[in-house]
This record gives sequence, structure tokens and C-alpha cells, in this order.
Amino acid sequence: MSDRVLVTGVSGFLGGHVALELLRKGYTVRGSVRSLDKADRVRETLAAHGADVSRLEFVALDLLSDEGWEAAMEGVRYVQHVASPFVIEQPRDRNELIRPAVEGARRAVTAAMGGGVERIVLTSSVAAIAYGHEREQQRTFTEADWSNLESPRITPYQESKTRAEQEAWRLAEGFGARERLAVINPGAILGPLLDDDPGTSGLIAIRLLNGSMPGTPRMSFSVIDVRDVAAAQVAAMTDPAAGGRRFILADREMTLQEMADAIQTGLKRPNVRTPRFELPNWLVRLVALFDRQIRDNTAELGRTRPVNGDAGRALLRRATIPGPEAVTATAESLFVHGLLKA
Repeated sequence: MSDRVLVTGVSGFLGGHVALELLRKGYTVRGSVRSLDKADRVRETLAAHGADVSRLEFVALDLLSDEGWEAAMEGVRYVQHVASPFVIEQPRDRNELIRPAVEGARRAVTAAMGGGVERIVLTSSVAAIAYGHEREQQRTFTEADWSNLESPRITPYQESKTRAEQEAWRLAEGFGARERLAVINPGAILGPLLDDDPGTSGLIAIRLLNGSMPGTPRMSFSVIDVRDVAAAQVAAMTDPAAGGRRFILADREMTLQEMADAIQTGLKRPNVRTPRFELPNWLVRLVALFDRQIRDNTAELGRTRPVNGDAGRALLRRATIPGPEAVTATAESLFVHGLLKA
């Protein structure tokens, strides 16, 4: 077998970083995009970050179509299934997120198993682990936990990640090959953008910097740097002990105010103005009447969901990049790529 790796969603924030990590390590990358029109942009972006793009090739795949998946596995040794929808605003129809996430996982795992791929690494999320439970703040979540889909508080995104990962494990076990699947469960992924597409992750930093938030809602998230997630995805691909396991990737829990403070302290640019205080919950709910992004996340007000990231650090064989550095790197890259002006 060649050292060719199929990376689904290669044009996305994490997919691009995974491809960059693989190319730096000498692998050949076959990146999937929904339209080959995106190929030149991805190639130029990765080349700008020092990648040898002579080992980069592309294939068109759609999470909602069977076309091309079997052929995409030809000559592939490993699969990195990164592609999955991610939003801040929740869709009115839950299936807009759930269907492509679940069907994409099904197509990727089925085609990879049928094609003799040695290891499939699926990008899941802590959204599949730590949500929908009572008394969340009284416990620390581990890889043994699953989000509770029976809870009325479960969002379409959380359901999509949970159902997609469960489908992947069901299929792997059906093939009698659980050890050929490994899953990465990152927290909120921050860190440097590769191009001028902010993606959903960059929107968090934009809102903390563009003056649209005079104060921050009392919300917190497990955070992780995208460079750590990419490194963990690649490590899980070849580590014999990673097969059949889940790995939480999280450096720490950070409130939105802690993120704002990290940017204010760490960003070495003039005239940076981030929110300086947390807003009371009643005021956030009032603002939410006019701001859908906030309205779709008010269930998170005052909630924390600690997760244990030890397994992810063990997979990396090092400490994770500190959360404040990840947040600051996101903010800096917004200026570098012209998405914000100093």
C-alpha cells in the first residue's frame, strides 16, 4: 500500500490543518471537496504555508451522495474523515445538520472498510460526550460518556455529532473491525486560520473584536488549538494503541470573558478593544431577542462541562497548546488575512 491518505473536507479549517500536517510528514494527500473548483484555492493555501503540494491530489465527494466514494479509496492506506457541518446558528430543520453528518460518516466508513483501509480517523466532538445531562457541573466527562439525546436541551449540532459517531462505531463493529476506527473528540477548535475564510471558529473571535458584544454572555467551552487536533488526528492514524478508542482533545475550559481577556493581553496590536465584563443572564436573553447567534446558544448560559483531556495529551505525547495562546492565534490570524482591520 502507498502512504496515501484521504482527507475529507480538506477545504475546511481543520481539514486544511490535517492536510498540512500530513504533507509535512511526507504523506500523499487526496483531499475531498464538494466541487473541484475549490482545488486550486486549497493548493495555493497549503503551498503558502510551506507544504509540498506535488503530493496533493483532489477528488469530488458529497456527504449526501454515494457517487465517487468507492473510487476515492483506491490506493488509500488511511482515511481522515473530517468533513461534517458545523454552525453557530442552529437550523430550523434539525436534519440539515444531522443527515449529512450521519450519512457522511456512513459513506466514509463503509467505503473505507470495503476498500481495505488500515485505519479510519473520525473527527467527532465533545458535543457527542458532555451534553444533555443533569448536574453537569458536578462531574468531569470522559471518553466513556455519551451525550444524552433524550434531553430537550440537545441542539441539532450536538445530536448530529453524537449520531454520526455512533453510526461510525456501529459500522466498524458490524465489519468486525472496531480496531480500524479511532475517534477524536475535540472541544471548541481555535488557532490560526490558514486563509481568509474565518469558518465558524473564527466567528467567535470576530465577535469578541468587532464591537458587536459590549459584554460577554456567561458561557464557557472546552477549547483546543487546531494544531493539536491535527497532530492528534495524524497520531491516531498510525498508533497501534489508538484503534478502537475515543480521545478527548481539550486544553481547558474557558469562558467567553476569559477568551476576550486573553486576546486583550496577548494580541500585540494597537487599539484592540475586547469586552471587559460579563453581562447578566437577563440582559443576554433580552439581547438574544435581536441576535440569533446568541439566541441559539442561551441554553449554555452559566453552564460548564469539564472534560478530561488526559487521553488526548497521551496520544500527542506532550502538553497541549495553552487555551489563551489558541484564542490569541485565532485573533492574530484574522488581522493577518484582512478579516479585521487594526
